[in-house]
Amino acid sequence: MAKTIRRSWVWHFSQPPETVWPVLADTPHINEAVGVPKYELEDVFRPDGSVLRLARAAPRHVLLGRLPLEWDEQPYQWVVGHSYRQDRRFHRGPLRWLGLTMELLPDDNGGTRAILVLEAEPANGLGRLLLLLGFLNRGGRAMERAARERMGVGTRGLPQVTGRPESAETADPHRLQRVDAMVAAIEASGNGHGLARRLADLVLTGPETDLARLRPLALARNWAVPPRHAIETCLAAVRTGLLAMNWDILCPRCRGAKNSVTSLDRLPHGVHCPSCNVPYDADFSHNVELTFHPAEAIRAVAPGGFCLSGPGLTPHVAVQQTLAPGERRVVAAGLAAGPWRLRTLEPGSGTDLDGPEPEQGLPTAVGDGRTVIPGVPAPAGSVAMENRGNHKLTFIIESRSWIADALTAHHVTTLEAFREMFSDAVLRPGDEVAIGHVTLMFTDLKASTALYGRVGDARAYQLVRNHFAFLAEQVRQHDGGVVKTIGDAVMAAFHDPERAVAAAIAVQSDIARFNATQADGQALAIKLGLHGGPCVAVTLNGRLDYFGSTVNLAARLQGQSAGGDVVLSAALAADPGVAARLAPLTPVSEQAVVKGFTDPITFLRLPATAFA
Repeated sequence: MAKTIRRSWVWHFSQPPETVWPVLADTPHINEAVGVPKYELEDVFRPDGSVLRLARAAPRHVLLGRLPLEWDEQPYQWVVGHSYRQDRRFHRGPLRWLGLTMELLPDDNGGTRAILVLEAEPANGLGRLLLLLGFLNRGGRAMERAARERMGVGTRGLPQVTGRPESAETADPHRLQRVDAMVAAIEASGNGHGLARRLADLVLTGPETDLARLRPLALARNWAVPPRHAIETCLAAVRTGLLAMNWDILCPRCRGAKNSVTSLDRLPHGVHCPSCNVPYDADFSHNVELTFHPAEAIRAVAPGGFCLSGPGLTPHVAVQQTLAPGERRVVAAGLAAGPWRLRTLEPGSGTDLDGPEPEQGLPTAVGDGRTVIPGVPAPAGSVAMENRGNHKLTFIIESRSWIADALTAHHVTTLEAFREMFSDAVLRPGDEVAIGHVTLMFTDLKASTALYGRVGDARAYQLVRNHFAFLAEQVRQHDGGVVKTIGDAVMAAFHDPERAVAAAIAVQSDIARFNATQADGQALAIKLGLHGGPCVAVTLNGRLDYFGSTVNLAARLQGQSAGGDVVLSAALAADPGVAARLAPLTPVSEQAVVKGFTDPITFLRLPATAFA
């Protein structure tokens, strides 16, 4: 019987485990830096409903050429901030088995002691030779180098990790000239915000792990810039040919992109996640995400991934553990109060929880292969799991909070830059998508008929056009988008209710400055109403539009405006962010019967004197 080879390392970091964990658990970046080959997965369904993940790769060896590898991708096991483990059982290749364990322990100085263990068993003579020549030693030291580089820690004496070699993209002067021209075009469009060069450098030289699914909200966080600036830069990069876009439909269980299309009119009506073996629908405001990747002509990113199932890919999962039938396990994991879910990786129903009770841990996750139910509370600072089924189960304790960095279809389609640059991005004719919440602003010019009579049609038309531009800029600066104009009126949509109210306040606060710029001193007064709630997105007249009672009420509230003021629904005013913004402006509560609504509508008015 082949002998298992085991090697271990102890690394010391001055940072605490909660700081070190996101780096050491980011296995895709570490694997890419080390030189681990990309691989692809095939999901094979078993009779018991579980899914076998069959992985295949073909790394290139200097002496041996292409080495076909095939293995079972066993589920990672981890406890966030503490440890993770991975096992690969090979069907083809020089190894029979490869295992990795990483454990983080706090030290006495507030730092971290990281313990890495690599284990392998050869499958043939080639495997024995590889292990004899130090395959595990090189891998472990290369992982340390990659981890310390990502932590920004010195690595003197460690072997150099292979980075991205010079490629056709970085060596071709004509390609670089085209990229330079794209950078200039992005900045000239007004959508670059000084970020185009930074984005182009990332496309040319960044890790493939970062580029396969570029998330602009993550870029904004990492670059410490406003989210809208990163989004607009990426959108402009698509227009110039630096980037391409995808609409990913994320599985509500594993959060993975299980289906992807290149345009909104190709969104499927239903999607199936092969990993979770569950069907789900595309939810425009929740799980349809816009991501970006380099355009093929600028940099080709090969399919597959450097790690397709590690803890760094699913940061919402705090605990993932595989238990044998009849096994009960308790692990240390201090989980804060919050929305949690107990489930298994295998198909079946789970249980939603609000958080652990005071002085206790979460209820025990009890699974039987069909469902997971809550059991007795675990000891404080721990998580307990119990497998009452007749086959192995992988238990998952996950946050129900959605992905913070996901740029949803609803979010991006409410932005003015998207509506300007991609006005043809629409749903299929006849399709409609439910939106959980959108804030709508309606405006109209006060006494516009008198204006036309006073200054003439040509001058009045020019004033109306100028005021449209003024409103569009205010909407854009507050992360919204103009949906359409109707005569002298404007309809705008916002993803964030607080930003919508901030835009309304800015309009009425700045209208005097706008009026002062008009040649003949005409003083325009704007009537303005806002309301937020659920609605339906459809394609109308070749553009994305919104329909429903939320739309109707927002329009009716604009009708209650006297001009120069802001009228908003009581429901919108109750939003915590909106309430905080309104407090110093002393809004006045009013009530009126409006067309299309049986009961009187309560609304708040910010009088024109609030903006003087």
